[in-house]
Amino acid sequence: MWLADRMPTSNDPAAIRELLTTPGRWAVVGLSSNRDRAAYNVSAYLQRVLGMDIVPVHPHAETVHGAKGYATLAEVPGPIDVVDVFVNSRLAGSVVDEAIAVGAKAVWLQLDVVDDAAAGRARAAGLTVIEDACPAIEGPRIEAG
Repeated sequence: MWLADRMPTSNDPAAIRELLTTPGRWAVVGLSSNRDRAAYNVSAYLQRVLGMDIVPVHPHAETVHGAKGYATLAEVPGPIDVVDVFVNSRLAGSVVDEAIAVGAKAVWLQLDVVDDAAAGRARAAGLTVIEDACPAIEGPRIEAG
């Protein structure tokens, strides 16, 4: 059962654990083939270490880590469990709104990505919300836990 089926809270340790240990499909917004960007390495961690299915979402719709990319969340076929947001905080609200519109179960706003109003909208829509955190940092904490 996804935590979004309950009343989610932001950065709840149980929510982080569930998101990182439940196999799922993660749409990584801002993921390109640029190896110098954090999204490239974090998505590799999600895919190779945690076993998640990743979907790159970037205006150039590049294939990354063998996964076909899409220009927008709306273009991604099939269900999305988690929308991982690698965009500037001022752009995060529109991504969160797209995540709500496509029926995602959770949004994960990366380190230094904070939009409390957007997080509130996501929570109100029943999504699990993680803000200002990184799966590649939180994952090893869970393993060590």
